[in-house]
Amino acid sequence: MSSIPFPDPSDDLPSSSDALHDSIHSQFYSPPSFDVSGSFQMNPLSAHPPRTPRSSTSIAPTSRPLSAHFGSVSISVYDEKEEDTQGTRTEAVQDHTAGDDGDEVAYELDEEDLRVKAANDKVAPHEVWRDILSASYGRDKAFKVMQYSIRVYLLFHTKLLFRSGRSAWQQTMVRRLESARSGFSFTRKMLILFNWLTPLSTILAQKTVPYASLDGSFLSHPLASAPAKKPSSSLFTGQLLSHPFLQALLAAPPPVLLDLFNGLSDDIYTLSRLGLVGQKTGARAARFADWCWFFGTLVGLVQNGIEMSIVEGQQREVENRAYQESMSGATSKSQPKASKVDEKEMVRLQRKTYWLKATRMKLVMDLIFVSYDVFRLSRGKDVIQSITGLVAAILSSLKLYDKYKSALVTKLLSSTI
Repeated sequence: MSSIPFPDPSDDLPSSSDALHDSIHSQFYSPPSFDVSGSFQMNPLSAHPPRTPRSSTSIAPTSRPLSAHFGSVSISVYDEKEEDTQGTRTEAVQDHTAGDDGDEVAYELDEEDLRVKAANDKVAPHEVWRDILSASYGRDKAFKVMQYSIRVYLLFHTKLLFRSGRSAWQQTMVRRLESARSGFSFTRKMLILFNWLTPLSTILAQKTVPYASLDGSFLSHPLASAPAKKPSSSLFTGQLLSHPFLQALLAAPPPVLLDLFNGLSDDIYTLSRLGLVGQKTGARAARFADWCWFFGTLVGLVQNGIEMSIVEGQQREVENRAYQESMSGATSKSQPKASKVDEKEMVRLQRKTYWLKATRMKLVMDLIFVSYDVFRLSRGKDVIQSITGLVAAILSSLKLYDKYKSALVTKLLSSTI
């Protein structure tokens, strides 16, 4: 039988498998042109530097060291990584050490808050009312609350509860309450006598008066530098206008002038009720006092709006600062001092905003009340004036109570230090 001969692979290829592997390796993997036995360095500027090598249990240990297979490998990158880690830790320790002062300040602020809270709890309400009623202004506010409370009760008594009012005890009670209300009103007028001395002292305490000095001579001013040409007929008028007191009046702020004239007019009306001044003069003085009260309330509303805008701007500034700190990664633990100061400032501004709103509400009630007298409105006058008067009295009393309580807390804190 014929057979087909096949070529012997040993004719062209080596017989050993090592030789076959070497020839294939030499055919496709040419030897490198550099010395692999030399050392090499990894790029330290790479985006993801390698981690510190750790021993793995999945790789079987060999008798030959890795350096024998890969050559001597430099581990400067790993050393640099450890140095960076140590430097970061050192900086963190330094920041923590430097932040100890902030922690101490925050701790002091917390202690101060605790002292204020403890002092606030120690102040009893009767002590606050004692100090309020010791002053004529405080008694005036307390009597105002009583006066308008009686007026509101009489309003409900006669309009809603007992419309007929035919029984004798009802008529007697209404008569007594009317007498008490009138007595509280007159007592309040007596308590605020000579109240105009406060704005007068403010006017006289002005250190500088624009355009004039105490001797009546003009100061250096662009408008007053030129010599004044006065006719002979206006000599007396010029001397009168150059009087120091009149110059101080002209230089005084409008709210102070309104308080001065309002107090003087109220005193003239009170003297008329006492019988020392005529009734017509007292009525005119009361009318003028109402107009001064009306314009003074308008000025107060304008000032209140300006203060509200300023406080709201300060609140936005604190909120923006806190927002920027939160966006930058700062927290109450990383910056305890700044966060605590901002928190206290925000609480103070919120408290101030609250009392400014209460003052605005009180001024609105006063404006509604006095508008009925100034413009001589009659529709619903008794109802509106009773309610607005009571609300204004309560708001002013609450504000006065907070003022005296804060003074007592401050006094207690100063005595304990």
